[in-house]
Amino acid sequence: MKASLLPLLQRLGLAGTLLLSATACEKDLLDQQNPNLPLTELSWKTSDDAVRGSVACYAGLQGLGMYRRWLHFAFDLRDDTGFSQSPWGELANFTHFIQTNYDFEVSNNIWRDHYRTIFRCNQVIDRVPTIQGMDAQLQKRIVAEARFLRALSYFNLVSLYGNVPLVTQYSTNLNQTSPQGKEADVWALVVTDLTAAQADLPATYTGPDVGRATKGAALTLLGKTHMQNKRWAEAQVQFAQVISMPQYDLVPDYADNFRHTTENNKESIFEVQFSDEKKGGNDAGGGPDATSSQGGQRSQFWGVPGFGFNDGEVRPWVVREFLQDPTTAGQRDPRLAATVFYNRRDQTLFPSALPADADTLVYGTGFLTRYGKDARNRTRVYWRKYQTDYYRAFEDFDSPINHRVMRLADVLLLQAEALNEQNNPGAAIPLVNRVRQRAGLAPLPTTLTRDALRTQLMHERVTELTGEGVRWFDLQRWGLLDDAASVNLLKARDPDFNNFVPGKSRLLPLLQTEVDLNRLQQNPQW
Repeated sequence: MKASLLPLLQRLGLAGTLLLSATACEKDLLDQQNPNLPLTELSWKTSDDAVRGSVACYAGLQGLGMYRRWLHFAFDLRDDTGFSQSPWGELANFTHFIQTNYDFEVSNNIWRDHYRTIFRCNQVIDRVPTIQGMDAQLQKRIVAEARFLRALSYFNLVSLYGNVPLVTQYSTNLNQTSPQGKEADVWALVVTDLTAAQADLPATYTGPDVGRATKGAALTLLGKTHMQNKRWAEAQVQFAQVISMPQYDLVPDYADNFRHTTENNKESIFEVQFSDEKKGGNDAGGGPDATSSQGGQRSQFWGVPGFGFNDGEVRPWVVREFLQDPTTAGQRDPRLAATVFYNRRDQTLFPSALPADADTLVYGTGFLTRYGKDARNRTRVYWRKYQTDYYRAFEDFDSPINHRVMRLADVLLLQAEALNEQNNPGAAIPLVNRVRQRAGLAPLPTTLTRDALRTQLMHERVTELTGEGVRWFDLQRWGLLDDAASVNLLKARDPDFNNFVPGKSRLLPLLQTEVDLNRLQQNPQW
């Protein structure tokens, strides 16, 4: 057998010699470009390249770590209105301010997908201005959109992680690191991007461009940025421009803000576009299924038992907050039924002299009929906002409902807060009443003092905006996460805050891999 292998080995040796000889003549044999791989040098040549690059930036918002799934856990379930009893213990602990693995999947995905979006935006900002012969107005608009999306990404990152790396230049050098910014530095970048973007963003879009960032979106996000830094006068200027724009108004039906059939409406300022068109069944669509990156997943993860994973729930105090204020017709606030599923006839947990809501169905069946034999579920409160029960009797991983990142009602209440903090409650109250009127509530008296209106605004933001990813920002802005006395107030409503450590838990820990590889300074006490 050995003798028979010798000729083969000799032939292989000869072949190897010939191969080495050939490669000596062609040293770049192993350093060839994949002809199917688009190269940077061959891209960014036309306006079509710019538009495709822009679409890739928006696609980043659909990532698992952004508005498709995990960002809702980071905001709505870590504030005092929501919580998790997920059987996935590490996920539940993430919402309970307990995190031992700093690279935990949820946090990892949030970090990854925000920086992935930033990386794409940096390419657009860097490369699109170099395209020759492109329509100048379109060129500036696409760069402005990228600046807005980069600002939105950093707005979330600084609110969750604080001192994050400032990646502002497009680079393919894998060894390059970016400086770690202080919170003030990150906020300053957001202001710079949004200020630059405003001039080149249109007021509205038509056709397939509907859903792109507008001037109103940039103004709103800049106003929100100023609010988080308690620059009330600067915020007021931004919000005033948005409120005066004729394309914005409150829609008559509050629930239309959370349905796919009424998305991109006149109340919407910016929303992440999701899609799920299916054939057959109870789905209202008529086309092929959406790809896995086009449908939202919040409704699947937060769906009630039998329809979802019920990984997210609502604290009972939220329901009682709604029951404080009847409509002028003596009914319950209609926003309550649009916000949560709950046992409307429970007079122990939810005492109220108001008649029960007419809308008592949970995916087509009454709450007590569905859960009447289950004592535990009879007292649980589940999210209804962004669930698809209004048109189908199931949930899945591809919800078609766009996520409303910013809408006019939020702007009206924020503008009222900005005015009130400047000791002008008289100018603020009509803005609040505009929101209350849509819900059928009586107007607030014009005699409220600044302190009284401040407390009232805290109530108004619960009943109007619960479950929309803004409460965490409210708690930060109001200083309720800053000291033990303030956190004690939250503990009374949400026992998860027993785990909250002032000076630590306001921020998530930076990913350990990022700390190690990029020599970042970890957040305090983590």
